[in-house]
Amino acid sequence: MSDVMTKSMARNVFYGGSLFFIAIFVAMTVHSHIYAVNVSTNQATLTDEVAAGKHIWERHACVNCHSLLGEGAYFAPELGNVMVRWGMQDDPEGAADALKSWMQAMPSGIEGRRQMPNYPLTDQEFRQLSDFLVWVSTINTQNWPPNDAG
Repeated sequence: MSDVMTKSMARNVFYGGSLFFIAIFVAMTVHSHIYAVNVSTNQATLTDEVAAGKHIWERHACVNCHSLLGEGAYFAPELGNVMVRWGMQDDPEGAADALKSWMQAMPSGIEGRRQMPNYPLTDQEFRQLSDFLVWVSTINTQNWPPNDAG
């Protein structure tokens, strides 16, 4: 038997290998989707208030300065785990009050320091935004991004 691969054999290896890797890609895509929908995202606590908070986040383009779960700008702190860092993940009222106090203290007026705009949010909007940030902290990110600092 010779060690020469015929054109037909090469074609079969190409098509067989291509189909094999396409099947693996499809299986991994389905697995990732199932994981993202059923395991990592806490849909049971995804309320209208949380959705409204996300709309506030988007309307004020918070992602232009802050990162959320590692996505976004790095000008300001990561907010994916801010309520955990503040110890407010189990206290919705306290979370809203802490967020309101912190945001209303901005900008600090210190020259040369990064400044956050002072957005005129209502009490309900502070609550919705804090509900969104509390909800984000419940997503199973498998410890990503690595952010232990406050």
